[in-house]
Amino acid sequence: MSYGVPAQEPASQVPVCPRHPDRVSYIRCQRCGRPACPECQQNAAVGVQCVDCFNQQRKAQPAYRTSFGGRVDPGGKPVVTITIMAVCAVAYILQLLVPEFTRTFFYAPVLTDSQPWRMLTAAFLHSQGSPLHIAFNLYALWFLGSSLEPLFGRTRFALLYLISALGGSVGVLYLADPVTAVVGASGAVFGLFGALFVVIRQRRGELRSLLILVAANLVLGFVVPGIAWQAHVGGLLAGAACAAILAYTPRGKHRTAIQFAGLAGIALLLIAAAVLWQAPVRIIPG
Repeated sequence: MSYGVPAQEPASQVPVCPRHPDRVSYIRCQRCGRPACPECQQNAAVGVQCVDCFNQQRKAQPAYRTSFGGRVDPGGKPVVTITIMAVCAVAYILQLLVPEFTRTFFYAPVLTDSQPWRMLTAAFLHSQGSPLHIAFNLYALWFLGSSLEPLFGRTRFALLYLISALGGSVGVLYLADPVTAVVGASGAVFGLFGALFVVIRQRRGELRSLLILVAANLVLGFVVPGIAWQAHVGGLLAGAACAAILAYTPRGKHRTAIQFAGLAGIALLLIAAAVLWQAPVRIIPG
């Protein structure tokens, strides 16, 4: 007694993945009908789609935005916050290993005219003699950034951080001794505190705990020597101003343009303040 053996399907009719012709696949895209190998299969609302159709459909979907105009990130990871923390950590290691690194990027008001970029680079450095300095700032950055970045979106949050850092340096420029050398992300972190204040106020939330926390840290800057309270004040004001623009710009077709124009305006005002500053002339006794 003999049994029939199914005939093999002709090679020309075997369905193969368009992206990987060497892979046979009997699963087809629900949208275009082409075969899709396991690597190219993307889960869709119904069945699976090939990677091309999936990407095309995702681009065609309208971008969902938060109440502050930021694009909603499906992954939810505070990428900018993590990146800033990583940059600070790498910079701190370089400070410990390369002494010239700190001297190249710290900020002091007397260096504003000749090396203005230090007003930003100093915000990524920290005191080598106090590990608690970077530990506190990175903890605060994570605490604040993981809350604010999803609300504002990556681009707005990055600009908020940088403008707050610039505001902190301008605070040092006008309120500290011209030869005061500063490092640290504290000015930018206080800018995030200012932004959080605006967000909570705009949402009519409870502000008492935040006010106590900010006030305590501001007072600490006046009491403990070696803390640049001037950067805290400047960063706090700059961050609050940036957040006010993001939070209170009316919704509409031109909201994004108005928000970015407002942030650019604050940055230009801070730059103008730095340009107009004149280092006091020190009279050296003859």
